[in-house]
Amino acid sequence: MRKQDLVKAVAESLGKSESEASNAVNAVFSVISDNLAQGEDVTVSGFGSFKVVERSSREGRNPQTGEPMTIAAKKAPVFRAGTQLKRAVEG
Repeated sequence: MRKQDLVKAVAESLGKSESEASNAVNAVFSVISDNLAQGEDVTVSGFGSFKVVERSSREGRNPQTGEPMTIAAKKAPVFRAGTQLKRAVEG
């Protein structure tokens, strides 16, 4: 499912226009992104949680030359599914 498909599904579910649903979907994604950028976790009860983790620097290899190189440390967003979502996926 792409974002546009999600917008259509939300519009149909709520009986709203696609532009209203698009605004709602974009607002949710924006709030999650903004909070993660500020270092805050986002937890949606029954669905899951989003948080930022620090990835330390590590040694790697350049795939073209085979030379060793250092991969820089960085922050990365992660999602952990909640129990209800896991159960829904399992069937």
